[in-house]
Amino acid sequence: MPDRYARETVLELLRHGEPVGGNRYRGQRDDPLSERGWQQMWDAVAGRPRWQQIVSSPLLRCHAFAEALSARHALPLRAEPRFAEVGFGVWEGRTRAELERQYPGQVERFLRDPVGQRPPGAEPLEAFLARVRSGFDALLDQYDGQAVLVVAHAGVIRAILAAVLDIPPAAMYRIHVANAGITRLRTDRERTFNLVAHGTP
Repeated sequence: MPDRYARETVLELLRHGEPVGGNRYRGQRDDPLSERGWQQMWDAVAGRPRWQQIVSSPLLRCHAFAEALSARHALPLRAEPRFAEVGFGVWEGRTRAELERQYPGQVERFLRDPVGQRPPGAEPLEAFLARVRSGFDALLDQYDGQAVLVVAHAGVIRAILAAVLDIPPAAMYRIHVANAGITRLRTDRERTFNLVAHGTP
């Protein structure tokens, strides 16, 4: 078998479960997981192969579960600040219904044009993509040839998929990432990526 397959890296990207307060634009607001969210995440990793490393967003809805999983399986855990969710500015903590009442049509305009129709005060999409890509490249360098679980956010998972699959930034919000869904990627030493599964519970 060619040498380039000898050190395949396997990455599983796990989105956090439901936070307290339900579905809303959280961004970098640090809400904890709800009881249902905890159960969603334990269900998602049940029977999964053992990883060699866990890397997590520092935000509570990701990191608290990553710590519990790390302790349960005696796996090393590293927090990666570059995997924090995109900042949503004045939308943070608001539901779509609340935003629609206050800013009619703005959410739809954002979904059609996430580059040019950012929420007021939001992190620029280009800056967000660059920081996630920087963290992802560092992860690949540090854990080459290992199986790694990344516990992160929908935006971070979309950003990673956009980077490795050459998806234009304007199209990345068309990717649905479910609570506690797992996306699986494989890559060889030449960084040729293969999307194995997406959104599996």
